[in-house]
Amino acid sequence: MSAEATNPDTGPELRSDTAPGRRRGRTRLDLRRLGRAALLGPAPRDRLPDAISHLADAHRAHHPDADLAVLHRAYVLAESSHRGQMRKSGEPYITHPLAVTLILAELGAETTTLTASLLHDTVEDTEVTLDQVRSEFGEEVCYIVDGVTKLEKVDYGAAAEPETFRKMLVATGNDVRVMSIKLADRLHNMRTLGVMRPEKQARIAKVTRDVLIPLAERLGVQALKTELEDLVFAILHPEEYEQTRALIAAHAGEQDPLPAIADSVRAVLREAGIPAEVHVRPRHFVSVHRITLKRGRLRGSDFGRLLVLVGEDADCYGVLGELHTCFTPVISEFKDFVAVPKFNLYQSLHTAVATSGGDVAEVLIRTHQMHRVAEAGVIALGNPYAPAEAPDPGEERVDPTRPGWLSRLLEWQQSAPDPDTFWSSLREELAQDREITVYRADGGSIGLPAGASCVDAAYALHGEEAHRCIGARVNGRLAALGTGLSDGDTVQLLLSQDASSGPASGWLDHARTPAARIAIQRWLREYPEEAKVQPAAPRAPLPMVGARGGGGNAVADLPDATVRLAGCCTPVPPDSVAGFVVRGGAVTVHRVQCPAVEQMRGLGRTSVAVHWRATADCRVTLVAESFGRPHLLADLTEAISREGVDIVSATVEPPSEQRVRHTYTLQLPDATLLPALMRAMRDVPGVYDVGRA
Repeated sequence: MSAEATNPDTGPELRSDTAPGRRRGRTRLDLRRLGRAALLGPAPRDRLPDAISHLADAHRAHHPDADLAVLHRAYVLAESSHRGQMRKSGEPYITHPLAVTLILAELGAETTTLTASLLHDTVEDTEVTLDQVRSEFGEEVCYIVDGVTKLEKVDYGAAAEPETFRKMLVATGNDVRVMSIKLADRLHNMRTLGVMRPEKQARIAKVTRDVLIPLAERLGVQALKTELEDLVFAILHPEEYEQTRALIAAHAGEQDPLPAIADSVRAVLREAGIPAEVHVRPRHFVSVHRITLKRGRLRGSDFGRLLVLVGEDADCYGVLGELHTCFTPVISEFKDFVAVPKFNLYQSLHTAVATSGGDVAEVLIRTHQMHRVAEAGVIALGNPYAPAEAPDPGEERVDPTRPGWLSRLLEWQQSAPDPDTFWSSLREELAQDREITVYRADGGSIGLPAGASCVDAAYALHGEEAHRCIGARVNGRLAALGTGLSDGDTVQLLLSQDASSGPASGWLDHARTPAARIAIQRWLREYPEEAKVQPAAPRAPLPMVGARGGGGNAVADLPDATVRLAGCCTPVPPDSVAGFVVRGGAVTVHRVQCPAVEQMRGLGRTSVAVHWRATADCRVTLVAESFGRPHLLADLTEAISREGVDIVSATVEPPSEQRVRHTYTLQLPDATLLPALMRAMRDVPGVYDVGRA
């Protein structure tokens, strides 16, 4: 595939920044200029090299007082060390670090980032050492350069790529500027990917899609994310890309209603006395493709959106009020990301308005600072460590911009020693497109991906101690561990006192985070005989852990052995039971019908005879199936109490098709009361079945 075929830059201009066409065209021109400058060698030391004069201009546009001397020194070292090296495109290699650094400069990166960017390939591809970088440019630049330096395939083989990403992510945990450079590096490589073989293009594009684009989204760097999406789209979906390209080209020759709507918006805001800039913001290729799939036939106004920039937060709502007063608002399109920012720092008001002529325009409203952050994300925040003193090289730095998803990633990657597990888990983590905040009952909060359950919260809060979890309270109410969590929920995890307890295999059905899945899978591999084999039933609560806090009425024919009643089948007198010796010499007791019995025998576990004491109390879990009606829970609770039975815990699942499932853990003073108790529960109007869990 040719460079022209793989690069959306050759199509109609769709960038979303303030002067997009000029920026892209200038970048291609600059690359040719940089190549000539590199061949001619460095400029005299008394002036800035021509090759980086445009870079200096871009940097000074954001940082007027920046000291350019360090950039000069970094360029001289990079140019001299890369001299003689060529890219596959035939250009001098120095054009690559210069182009990467220009991308970052135009996004507003500070001087340390640009210095490290110029040097980012020197340690990897030349004779320059980290010690040399440290001595000439300081510890911070050295740390960033080391963070983006790839691991050698000679040493790591097929694991080199995943382990390189692991190294970069760990480094990013201490300094987000590491990933900023990696993203800009991948963008320039994707722009020039046409010289590669098609199969290599596809491999690089897939990693970009699965890892780099989600990372750009999470770090809020939309300017890089959208262009990467277009480049990947062209390589992996060439037919859809060409169809979208043709659609955009056809629209370019038609009357676009957005400029006229923008003029009307300007007039409305001018009359209201709200200073604002109003821009027509064209959609990029992937955005047009997505909206085509969503709406089918596109209207003229669907090819772009209006962007309104104001000075203060309050002005955002002032603009919103004027638009909703003077135009017809499409209420379903309104979203407030100013009051409630996205987890990647993004802030904006989203709305859509209809004109009297029937055109509908989507509108983004934000301040100038919000816009800078929306485009550049963490890059727009500059140096997160200034104005603090220079950090101790041996001390871990705390980055105030480190988001919750990155903290989670850094924790679970330590539990994924093999590269395959890390690589697949990383892609799963990054596939989550939204984050929720869950509050702890004892104070504090944790960030989790949308769709997370109490299982995920347990491992996020307690690590491997979560193996002992037996339940949870969500917003003060008892809930099964499989209960899904919503943004703003308060959760309290309940742990068993039995240190030998472990998770049930069914927990994996509810685990969304790699941290939880890796921990559960490792435990199940280590103790397969204790995995509770229980078929998943629709809307069934998650099974409790194996141990119930003791053997109760069961006595094993093994002196001094600890006896445990299995949580998967909750045996009680006079059930026929079987006992098996498990880790630590304990005896686990199952009902003979339990599927785990055959599994234990298949594993060659030692069988032990077990009998019941004559009379004693017991604990059992019952499930009541019923039709929904008012006061049903109160009537069931009263029926249980009349039988002299204590309720340890109760879970009522949301109604489904007018049916409700109740799960009770009950303490009976005598096991012989169980049949009468179950009959009493079945007699409650609306209850059509009661059975053992």
